Amino acid sequence: MATREEITNRCQDLYDDLDFTAARTWKDAEPGRHVIGYMPMYVPREIIHAAGMLPLGILGGGDQLEVIQGDAYYQSYICRIPRSTVELLLTDRIDFVDGMLFPSICDVIRNLSGMWKLLRPDVYAHYFDVPQNYMKDVGGEFYIHELNVLKEDLEKISGNKVTNEALKNSIELYNENRRLTRELYKFRADNPWLAPSSEVYLINRAGMVIPVEEHNVLITDYIEAARQEDRPKRDNSRVVISGSFCEQPPINLIKSIEMSGCYVVDDDYMLVNRWFTKPVPTDGDPIQALSYTFLEASVKMPSCFEPNEDIKGQFLVDLVRETNAEGVIFAAASFCDPALLERPILQDVLNQVDIPHVSFKYAENTGQMQPIREQAGTFADSIKLWS
Repeated sequence: MATREEITNRCQDLYDDLDFTAARTWKDAEPGRHVIGYMPMYVPREIIHAAGMLPLGILGGGDQLEVIQGDAYYQSYICRIPRSTVELLLTDRIDFVDGMLFPSICDVIRNLSGMWKLLRPDVYAHYFDVPQNYMKDVGGEFYIHELNVLKEDLEKISGNKVTNEALKNSIELYNENRRLTRELYKFRADNPWLAPSSEVYLINRAGMVIPVEEHNVLITDYIEAARQEDRPKRDNSRVVISGSFCEQPPINLIKSIEMSGCYVVDDDYMLVNRWFTKPVPTDGDPIQALSYTFLEASVKMPSCFEPNEDIKGQFLVDLVRETNAEGVIFAAASFCDPALLERPILQDVLNQVDIPHVSFKYAENTGQMQPIREQAGTFADSIKLWS
């Protein structure tokens, strides 16, 4: 079995590779293979997988990509991820994808789906909407329709029929992937000195660009390798990161928070890997199962409707308590409307139960880490001194 260092080095290579070599290699390995890209957040990867295609997470260009052409297509007062995604497109780094899914995150991503259609009208692009009514006979039926439309579109691209048997098999694989991802998060919450947040992030991020079968093995191997290491335990403050669900922070920002004296015991990076809080049933109609599980067992986050306004924000309090966290760091991308509009609501909820919190904004290409490190370090110190 590979060592922890070997596993994380491989994941770092996948993270650094803006040409998506792993996905290109997978596609070229056999004739007739297809790759479907998707933006951050939830998309039903099970349907893509059941059609014999590779789901590929496109999370912007990070801090390695200089955005030149992409800036010409968007105003300056929105987040950076649409501009860097357009840059990836115009520089042919994602010229091999056979389609793109734009999940319902915000107006910016909705508009990005239209921009993609203008720039690449020959490549399938689909704005994937989700229900905002959580009654089965309303939102559930709407979502079943949306899932079936997507299934039929993917069948046309792949040339493969998405049978119930194939879809149930894919659901089982992704159920296992979600279980393993939560096991990884639980392992980090229990032993944050053995599984630093920067490493857990890279393991999780690798799942965006490699087949799910391979990612399941990768998570299992990392947990086993990390358990066997003897790493020093420090008197750090235990914190939860909130607000980073779409545009991802640069890896150096994640490391800076750790270096400031914080153990990150939970976060909302790349929620697609653990969107459902319970397994999707594999008996009965798989499309209906995906729809109803979305209604009943989705994680709580700003882009999804909360049917009970009286408990809005309680999920964050519960998360802090479940992970024995001592505070919350609100880290949101600049101009991220969903995260920044919800932040005051969440802060009020935390204030009511005396949970310390601090906030800052970032961009995926943020280069100056010292101010963030000092702010996080001061927060960690204040927890130890006064909480």
